[in-house]
Amino acid sequence: MTDHTDDTGGSDSGVTETADSDRLADRRRRLGEYLDDAGLDAVWFARPNSFAWLTGGDNVVSATADLGVAAAGYVAEDGDADAGEFRVVTDNIEAPRLVDEELPGEFTVEAGRWYESSLAESVADHSPENAAADFDVPGFGEVDASTLRQPLSEGDIEAYRELGRDTAAAVEQVCRQLESGDTEHEAASALRVTLSARGINAPVVLVGGSERAQSYRHYTPKLAELGDYALVSVTAERGGLHASTTRTVAFDPPEWLAERHEKATRVEATALAATRAVGRERGPASEVFGAVQAAYDDVGFPDEWQNHHQGGAAGYAGREWFATPTADDEVRLPMGYAWNPTIQGAKSEDTVLVTDDGFEVLTSTGEWPTREADAVGYDATVERHDVLSL
Repeated sequence: MTDHTDDTGGSDSGVTETADSDRLADRRRRLGEYLDDAGLDAVWFARPNSFAWLTGGDNVVSATADLGVAAAGYVAEDGDADAGEFRVVTDNIEAPRLVDEELPGEFTVEAGRWYESSLAESVADHSPENAAADFDVPGFGEVDASTLRQPLSEGDIEAYRELGRDTAAAVEQVCRQLESGDTEHEAASALRVTLSARGINAPVVLVGGSERAQSYRHYTPKLAELGDYALVSVTAERGGLHASTTRTVAFDPPEWLAERHEKATRVEATALAATRAVGRERGPASEVFGAVQAAYDDVGFPDEWQNHHQGGAAGYAGREWFATPTADDEVRLPMGYAWNPTIQGAKSEDTVLVTDDGFEVLTSTGEWPTREADAVGYDATVERHDVLSL
């Protein structure tokens, strides 16, 4: 396997003043409505994806921690939620860096001494008592941040397009250089390095060679050689947004691979068509899942959906929600969706922007072979990524 660290071509992840202004106008509207509806005076976010959603910045120091080192909030001014103030609470260690590198100028930063109180205690000290948070603050209520992040704003969509292109470019760069004798670990390491060179984190990197890809739906990398073919799946994160994609590379593929892959693309196309139809009415995710089940039945694998989750809405989480037969999550448009049907060793997955008008594959470069996949039960065709023969 050759070197994968060159030709990064990554996008500048800096946030412009215009993007900051557009983001904060959108967040002010959403959070103002939330405070009015909930009868609250403030709301706070310390989980990294929601901190990034609100600020455009990063509050992560330890990648393994559930919470970041700062909380971002929106506080109503004199009871007026529409004229609120953006605030960040942190400690004296982090405040200078956050101000210099992570936060728009509209945020007021409050910093306590690192040894005097916890983040939760500091937030409570700098907030009205009638508040909610996405982490445990004594006396505060809870907020479902995911519902506030849906649907995507225009600024979110532009950032998502950049992330999707960069993610697909990195994954495809690595995939084109794979060899049958490479191990899953080697491929996974190359993916992480190539994504990182583009300023992208990789919370999920899965590489399954021909033996393990047939046995497991989550093929966490091992020291096994790739063999006849490989499934390469990532969930990538930058600026809080998450993009998921899978590519299939074949060296000496089994006879059944092309057929199973084609059927998986049809199930995915069906999920996307159903998402648009249900989303137009803001219906429940269970209706999309019903269409997915019907598609599996139509392609001859009626029980396959039981072996792996099928995906769902994507945005400021790998999945904002997962579809199930009983899921009542509201399908919103425009929104990112990452459906990931599998059929016994084959998988089709991309992050797709679904709108009232159609589908835009975000994790695409235009340089990988594709095929047209017809949805089952809908008058819709979606261009899907095909198997690459090396």
